[in-house]
Amino acid sequence: MIKPNPSRLPGLQYVDHVAFTVPNLNDATRLFTVLLGAEELYRSTRGPDPSVMPEHFGVPEDAHLELRMLRLPPNLNVELFQWWTADRSPVFPRASDAGGHHLCFVVDDVDDVVTAISDLNGIEILGARKEVAGDSPAVAGNRWVYARTDWGLILEFVDRSRVTDPPRLVGPRDWHSHSTSTTSETTT
Repeated sequence: MIKPNPSRLPGLQYVDHVAFTVPNLNDATRLFTVLLGAEELYRSTRGPDPSVMPEHFGVPEDAHLELRMLRLPPNLNVELFQWWTADRSPVFPRASDAGGHHLCFVVDDVDDVVTAISDLNGIEILGARKEVAGDSPAVAGNRWVYARTDWGLILEFVDRSRVTDPPRLVGPRDWHSHSTSTTSETTT
């Protein structure tokens, strides 16, 4: 059993969602709902509000946004933002840039995914499917590929079925074992 870290934030329970800023909210929503099977939960707009946006979002006074919250079964909420502001950068960070990131999905067979998405408009497979070798023994046998949307989000698809003794990453066995006996979520 893993012991709690005493310096952990008080009352911290779990990750609620990840969020991505996208250049076109309709296109990004379509990618998540049609290709990845997400369900749209709600939409919202905010701003512009010079008394709120700089202080609470760290953006210029003229900034305003539209967002969509999606549920990506079985275990992830994804929030998509489209922002408007006079000085908005159209460049999405690369994996090697500060703020770079990717979203990874476990799949049954990465080759099937490559075949399914290789001809889709708006998604580029980066290289070919790779397999981790003995230089990383904890995950040797991992088969994976990166794909990039035309707006810069990098998606990773990984098949761990060939890994002999995988590290204990969070997965299905953990979804119902979460205990909140020392904390509770309240609505205010």
